[in-house]
Amino acid sequence: MYVRDVSAGRYRWVVLAAGTLAQASFSASSVGLPALAPTLRSQYGLTLSETGVVLAAIGIGMLFTLLPWGLVADRVEERWVIATGLTGAAVLLVVASTTHGFGSVTGALIGVGALGASVNAASGRAIMAWFPSSELGLALGIRQTAIPIGGALGAGALPGLASAGGTRLAFLFLAGTTVTGAVVAAVFVRGGSGGEPELGDVSQPLRDPRMWLLGTGTGLYLVAQIAITGFVVLFLHEHRHVSKYGAAAVLVAIYVLATAARIGSGRISDRLGSRLKPLRTIGIALSTAGVAAATDAPLALLVPLFVVAGVLSMSWNGLAYAAAAETAGSARTGAALGFQQTLLGVVVAGAPPAVAAIAAHSWRLAFVLAAVGPALGVAILRRLADPRASRGPRPARTRGTSANLPAAPRTPD
Repeated sequence: MYVRDVSAGRYRWVVLAAGTLAQASFSASSVGLPALAPTLRSQYGLTLSETGVVLAAIGIGMLFTLLPWGLVADRVEERWVIATGLTGAAVLLVVASTTHGFGSVTGALIGVGALGASVNAASGRAIMAWFPSSELGLALGIRQTAIPIGGALGAGALPGLASAGGTRLAFLFLAGTTVTGAVVAAVFVRGGSGGEPELGDVSQPLRDPRMWLLGTGTGLYLVAQIAITGFVVLFLHEHRHVSKYGAAAVLVAIYVLATAARIGSGRISDRLGSRLKPLRTIGIALSTAGVAAATDAPLALLVPLFVVAGVLSMSWNGLAYAAAAETAGSARTGAALGFQQTLLGVVVAGAPPAVAAIAAHSWRLAFVLAAVGPALGVAILRRLADPRASRGPRPARTRGTSANLPAAPRTPD
């Protein structure tokens, strides 16, 4: 039985949509949680530093499992990796809804991150199997819109849910979105696992200096992203006395516009035939965004600056994702994405408590130091050659190579 070329060509968009939705379902928790920060702080009686730890908890959990999940995704069909992890994360979000103290909610959210991390590498690996290199920037740019889409969903819904039912209702809502993503992945994702590569093959990205440079450079970009998206609600509400809903609306605007920016940057990279050129350009623009200089400026100036800086801080992720996958090659995609995401996870786990500790003394200093991150990242990325420059175009899945896609009857040639 063969898969018809036309059917396979169309189905790649189904895989892309399903992978994006699965990632978005988890991102509602992983990046939408900052919208709940004022409620978390008041309901649990947290200090600013403790609030930073709670906001980092999901990232801390992800840090330890991103690479293992990526290695599993290179050996097991991606949809089951995603569905298993997201279902477990949903269960622990229900547990989080029953907690009453700093330690218990932090522990539950660490578990959420450890299990939900399954979607990061596995969904990207599945999508890559269906798109040629000439469309990969666009495809992964669309896939990476899942983070701001999920973040916008969380930021838009969590304040109202918290007002109606406290953190219990908010966590139950996040559990519902996460299990929805698990179901969608199980039903619609068809990945590219075509055998079990040797362990030495999948571990190659860990020994590749290019992967270390790429992960470290882009990880420094994340410092600015986390400082802005992780703390804009808390900063505007507590320092500038904006309402919870008004502050959350700024975060929603950042996420909505970042969705378009990720697609646009991916499409531009396809046309340039380069991931690193636009990646470096974004880093230069981000390091000079100027939010720190305007922390006490009129809101009419400060809010647009936050939006611009926030959108820039989220526009590069798809480019880094594609560059990591292309550097490693198709047989090691899961391991490469898991490793790259682990390096980024170090920043995701460590930056929120650090930013919160600095912000407790000076918000301006916190934003200044965050802007230094992308500048250092650009300097590191200048040492890298674009992975696409040294290899020919990678074809998309071809007829007869999809072992997992439901087969259509063969038609006469």
